[in-house]
Amino acid sequence: MAKRMKIKKQAMQSLIIIGVIIFIVIFGLAFGINKYKEYKYKQTYEYKLIEHGYDLDVAKEFLKYFKEDEEIEKVLSLPRNELILNLAKEKYYIYNNLDRYLAYQEKNKDKELKDIVAIVNVNRDYEFYEHDIDTDTSEGNLLMVNKYYKLNSDFEPSSLVTINSQYAYADNQITEEANDAYVSMWHAAKEADIQLIVNSSYRNYQDQEDVYKSLKQSKGEREADKVAARPGYSEHQSGLAIDVFEIHNQLTGTFQDSPAYAWLKENAYKYGFIERYPQDKEYLTGYSAESWHWRYVGLEAAKVVHDEEITYDEYYAYYIANK
Repeated sequence: MAKRMKIKKQAMQSLIIIGVIIFIVIFGLAFGINKYKEYKYKQTYEYKLIEHGYDLDVAKEFLKYFKEDEEIEKVLSLPRNELILNLAKEKYYIYNNLDRYLAYQEKNKDKELKDIVAIVNVNRDYEFYEHDIDTDTSEGNLLMVNKYYKLNSDFEPSSLVTINSQYAYADNQITEEANDAYVSMWHAAKEADIQLIVNSSYRNYQDQEDVYKSLKQSKGEREADKVAARPGYSEHQSGLAIDVFEIHNQLTGTFQDSPAYAWLKENAYKYGFIERYPQDKEYLTGYSAESWHWRYVGLEAAKVVHDEEITYDEYYAYYIANK
């Protein structure tokens, strides 16, 4: 009897020991798993952003807008600043311009973020004619020419054609594709009792130099720069720009109030043309409003510019240069 009791006691002790061992193992595993999970979480960008000073909700927002490792590492390399997140939420935000956005905002704290993004995207944080970029002429109808993007002095567009005298004054030339689009637009306008006429189109480098020099001599450099491009920086050299009026209204001072201008504003994009220098956009384009200056960019780009109500400078920065 005593022997059986001893065996039973030993069995009980063994069970207790086994139970303790199992408990220790399970506890150890749970502890280890939790420690591993903690270790892994500390490797996440969510944790690193929180450690950088952002609260949990803001950290999660960052991860919605900054999806690449390089982008998050950039945020972590900068002082804590929720302005970075707000910039990223802007529609036309470009990651590669982040440092420039912040630098520009630091000097222009009164500006809205959407304006800061637009201004930097189109290079207006640089001085005109002091940040030259060679125009990529391989982009065809989408090439950019402005006070930063420059054409070589010997550039001449291929497939130049003379616009028929029914649609333009003598010796006006544009590219063949732009001409075909303009002729279609001309006939559509005619059905609305509007008779368009082109009085200026392609100008080579020398012609533009003559135009600019004349204005500079009569108005001074500052005023000349508001209304005319320096040679090499003119869209007219591209063969894609036209100065278009209505046969009965060819005054630059009143064309913006004419039915022809209203018709162009509403319909030109359907034929691939955009208003290049709109009213109240001088801070982006660098030019005073020119209701008569229209640029051929093709149907797809023209529709986006029209629908999103942006300048071509903004379109190019976001949809072309940002590729």
